[in-house]
Amino acid sequence: MKKTKYLILGAGPAGLCLAASLRDRGEEDFLIVEKEAEPGGLCRSRDVDGFGFDIGGGHFLDTRKAEVDRFLFRFLPEEEWESFERDSRISILGKEIGSPIEANIWQLDIEDQISYIKAIAEAGCVKGTPKPELFTDWIYWKLGGRIAEDYMLPYNRKMFGDDLDVLGTYWLEKLPEVSFEDTLRSCLTGKAVAKQPGHAHFLYPKDYGYGEVWKRLGNSLGDRLILSENIEALDVDNRVVNGKYQGELIINTVPWPAIKEIEGADGEIVSAIRSLKHTAIVTEYHPDKLETAAQWVYYPDPGLAYHRILVRHNFCRGRGYWTETRAERYEGVAAGPAFMNEYAYPLNTIDKPAQIEKILKFMEKKGIYGLGRWGEWQHYNSDVVVERAMGMAQNLAGAIT
Repeated sequence: MKKTKYLILGAGPAGLCLAASLRDRGEEDFLIVEKEAEPGGLCRSRDVDGFGFDIGGGHFLDTRKAEVDRFLFRFLPEEEWESFERDSRISILGKEIGSPIEANIWQLDIEDQISYIKAIAEAGCVKGTPKPELFTDWIYWKLGGRIAEDYMLPYNRKMFGDDLDVLGTYWLEKLPEVSFEDTLRSCLTGKAVAKQPGHAHFLYPKDYGYGEVWKRLGNSLGDRLILSENIEALDVDNRVVNGKYQGELIINTVPWPAIKEIEGADGEIVSAIRSLKHTAIVTEYHPDKLETAAQWVYYPDPGLAYHRILVRHNFCRGRGYWTETRAERYEGVAAGPAFMNEYAYPLNTIDKPAQIEKILKFMEKKGIYGLGRWGEWQHYNSDVVVERAMGMAQNLAGAIT
């Protein structure tokens, strides 16, 4: 039995940054256990066609959190990153327009602009009607019929599944806030009025995929990082993993349902864990050059299997692009290298907040904490995960005396 003070499950950004942050605080008694043969989790990269390919989809370093950037620059220095202004677009009605759509319908033909504006004017949030509880109703209420039917509903079905009403609406508040007046003003002035969504300004490694920073961080941890060890069993009462690693505290960053055996948790907790839903994606490389200046493009067209494209040659020194496709929609015949990601996005189902709260409260009483996209079952970007890991390291300092 290997015993340690802090046993960290998973070497994605959450686990790696927690470990490095503990070490920054003078703590050396920790272990990370990771099922893959390399660190990085969803942010891992492969060398494809001579340059980095992010196998878990598009990942970038947002520049809004200077403390996070400084932390990661210790492992991949600032001069090895390149800075970009976000250019994300939507392929719709035979055109490629800016995102968010509400701020950029001025780029459509005039008749479509009129139709969209009329539909937005009839939206429930504009007319002051009560906010609906179902996902599809909320989209109509917030954005109007044209945006709902032409973009939001078909795109989200491609990304999350056909039955969107299993999703809650609590997470939709993160959508860019574009008022009816903003949309109208953008059409009259011929320019976007609203703020850019996340990653308005971002960094990406000059000569590598995004996985390079996580690989270097993992390498800095030496033999405290244990690779190729799938986490199959968790003894909650004794805080033992796979019958061979024991922690005074456990910090879990892997998907709770991926742990096959959970001993010491009652039926209600196990049921809550098994109720958590997620989607899988396949990323596929294409060597062609796309005639666009965008770094990524969203495709609501149901006739296309993929839901978005990451245009590598517009943010990396490599060529080509990669598609991201929900696994159930993937056609299975790869044009180039393709990578399957079983756990890609946690689904924000209606009952998720109650279920994950129940799981985390129970586990914390046992000295087990959830962290990151999977430990907290939240669709966090990597910069948010780093910030939360740094905060948890500070909080854990007083958890063991």
